[in-house]
Amino acid sequence: MGTKDELLGFIENYLRIENERKLLGEDLKMLFEDAKEKFDVKALRAAIRVAKIRAKLGEDEQAELDQMLEVVDGKVI
Repeated sequence: MGTKDELLGFIENYLRIENERKLLGEDLKMLFEDAKEKFDVKALRAAIRVAKIRAKLGEDEQAELDQMLEVVDGKVI
């Protein structure tokens, strides 16, 4: 079992990170509020999802994804 100081340190770090996460969530909400004036939010969220997927793929996988998207573009209901 850890020491009292280790436990207090853990709790302090946890609470700090939790607060930072809350602040980041608020920042994201404000960012989307600003974006509503310039972009379709639904399309913007879809673009973000695609960007996240692409970030995980290698170059060959991205090229294959592009080919697949060309095939299904406008074909899926």
